[in-house]
Amino acid sequence: MSPKKISIVTPCFNEELNVGELHARVRAVMAQLPHYNWEHLFIDNASTDGTVEILRELAANEPRIKVIVNTRNFGPLRSPVYGLLQASGDAIILLFADLQDPPELLLEMIAEWARGTPVVLPIKESSDENRLMFWVRGLYYRTVRKLAQMETYDNFTGFGLFDRKVIDLVRSFNDPDPFFRGIISEIGLPHKKIAYNQKRRLRGFSKNNLYVLYDTAMLGITNVSKVPLRLFTFFGFACAGLSILSSLGYLIYKLIYWDRFSVGMAPVVIGFFFLTSVQLIFVGILSEYISAIHAQVLRRPLTVEKERINFETSDHPGFLTQDLQAISQATITPANPEVSVRTETAL
Repeated sequence: MSPKKISIVTPCFNEELNVGELHARVRAVMAQLPHYNWEHLFIDNASTDGTVEILRELAANEPRIKVIVNTRNFGPLRSPVYGLLQASGDAIILLFADLQDPPELLLEMIAEWARGTPVVLPIKESSDENRLMFWVRGLYYRTVRKLAQMETYDNFTGFGLFDRKVIDLVRSFNDPDPFFRGIISEIGLPHKKIAYNQKRRLRGFSKNNLYVLYDTAMLGITNVSKVPLRLFTFFGFACAGLSILSSLGYLIYKLIYWDRFSVGMAPVVIGFFFLTSVQLIFVGILSEYISAIHAQVLRRPLTVEKERINFETSDHPGFLTQDLQAISQATITPANPEVSVRTETAL
């Protein structure tokens, strides 16, 4: 019986200062588990620094390193999921390149998986990051938990171990704009939480600007809950009822004190701006759900590849499936001879 295989998937974008140390630490951990085969798959989101060149050098000296280079930056949600779908291991670990999550935790995660747990979730119970940001993130997670119609995992960043059957289920979601943490919650398989302290980034800087954080936060809410839509529906009914009661009150007061009561324009102006603000907020919430529908309708591929390094045909599970509706069979050969790729649709 052949040994089981562990795949470590690392998404990266402009991480030239970190990828070398990250792989060295992963290799040191896996050296303690000689009874497993393993691979370290880097998926690069079209880095503009020297990340790809460093990965190319590492891969030349280490056949376990596999590299996928995207044609452009496809964002922090689509690219990692695509990388997970390309991994060939019996267990797949998502480990980010910023070194904030300790690779040494892989030992405990793999041991838990070996005991039969299909999902192992490291949960950051504390963080060396800015305390205000940690509190804001915690508030967001608590809000999502209250809104969600399923169990969600507070302070779960995506870093974790997932059995092959879990990744196959992720593939079956066929989501072109996947919110991975929400998908894991939706699947709902037995899981084990491991608490850890998340380190501060020591080199480079985060690529998640305010817009990316907002986009991810809203996607997280719209993926796990319909409650915001229904809350505003109830709020709309409440405002309508309050308006009717206020109108009747003003009418009765005016009839009783016809000569002394003057309503004036203030209540009209205040009411107008209040209801307009409510409508704009509701339209904003509604647009987030429409945007999610729009992404589903377009059916764009998760990523488009520019280059693969150290891959063989057997290392590409995504193209071994017989589901022709899930995988595009077209080969794109643009004018640039370096770009000759097959695109995998939303899986």
